[in-house]
Amino acid sequence: VQLQAFGGGLVQAGGSLRLSCAASGRTFSAYGMGWFRQAPGKERDLLAAISWYGDKTYHADSVKGRFTISRDNAKNTLYLQMNSLKPEDTAVYYCAATNRYIGVPVTTNLYAYWGQGTLVTVSS
Repeated sequence: VQLQAFGGGLVQAGGSLRLSCAASGRTFSAYGMGWFRQAPGKERDLLAAISWYGDKTYHADSVKGRFTISRDNAKNTLYLQMNSLKPEDTAVYYCAATNRYIGVPVTTNLYAYWGQGTLVTVSS
């Protein structure tokens, strides 16, 4: 499966953005999906993950209550709605996919397919 993330940009603190990840090549609904981010000098962290059919999700404590992961299998698209953005949310955001796990994939090494990343910059 090929993934392409988009929707990043510059936003003021307190603002919102919605990231999208378009998938192509294989049956999208057969993949667990996740959103990661990587800030300069830091490791890539899992923010949120979603099961094949979208019925189960996981959100990291750092984004819980502010970010929401969702998917539309009919459109082969994964989303990350980001509200109440903070300067510390500034990072490159990546979408990823795995067909190795049926539940919610919360382990980074499960993911075999990655998008190219989209930059989110939050100004104070």
